[in-house]
Amino acid sequence: MILRTAAATFGLSLTGWNAQAAPAKAKKILFFSKSSGYEHSVIKRKDNEPAFAEKILADLGPKHGVEFSFSKDGSLFTPDYVKQFDAFFFYTTGDLTWAGTDKNPPMSPEGKAAFLDAIKQGKGFIGTHSASDTFHTNEPSGKEDRPARYKNYGDAVDPYVKMLGGEFIKHDKQQKAKMRVVDAKFPGMPQADFEWMEEWYSIKEFAKDLHVLLVQETAGMEGPSYQRPSYPATWARLHGKGRVFYTSMGHREDVWQNPLFQDLLFGGVNWALRNVDAKIPPNLDKVAPGHATIPPQS
Repeated sequence: MILRTAAATFGLSLTGWNAQAAPAKAKKILFFSKSSGYEHSVIKRKDNEPAFAEKILADLGPKHGVEFSFSKDGSLFTPDYVKQFDAFFFYTTGDLTWAGTDKNPPMSPEGKAAFLDAIKQGKGFIGTHSASDTFHTNEPSGKEDRPARYKNYGDAVDPYVKMLGGEFIKHDKQQKAKMRVVDAKFPGMPQADFEWMEEWYSIKEFAKDLHVLLVQETAGMEGPSYQRPSYPATWARLHGKGRVFYTSMGHREDVWQNPLFQDLLFGGVNWALRNVDAKIPPNLDKVAPGHATIPPQS
């Protein structure tokens, strides 16, 4: 089933960072939340009602001149289908060419290729949280290979991981942790470091051309997944002609309700849609010099 929002053709953003007129014509984003792996509570539909995150995006989208369509059906991904969208927003898990946990129809390999080519040719991409826990490198369909997640594959990563710019390894218990703001000039970014309770991802396989926006400060964090130098948690990059924005945040309902997260998220959305521009020079080695360190397997 596909759900859609009714988008306003004009208006003012009600979040803090961009009090400016929204585009005259609504841009279309597919919010795709198939869970071939673990299904997060914020994207789980109950009694055929929209999921928690879907309701928030349906409310905020029109204020930013965005029309969201919501789907968990991977079989829709064809060259003709992907053409109708300006950007794709993933909150997904696992190998999406496998029916998996939620049993919704999977993508075909051709559908995956069409989607990735659409990004390369200029469509936008936004990923939150478990978008990095999707299409793991060197894992067979439907099977988690834990040792494989504790290796760096470099140029041999899955094409989806190469597009995204990073890959989830593991997380430990939810806890308060600090986000260091690297680029406060990027649309929607907070002007100062912040901390809150979240399920923090440990990540690897960072693309060398990342423009890091937020760094996960690991000092004082509990759990083996964070026994490593600080590493990127939110970034922007170009994939061919397409703009890619990712943040590891978004597990908890209260995070989705937080105005700071909403501002950050729609800053990335508007940048990916080319509604706003920003300078994104590579800064990975400068702001997170220990990024390639992988924590001990646990």
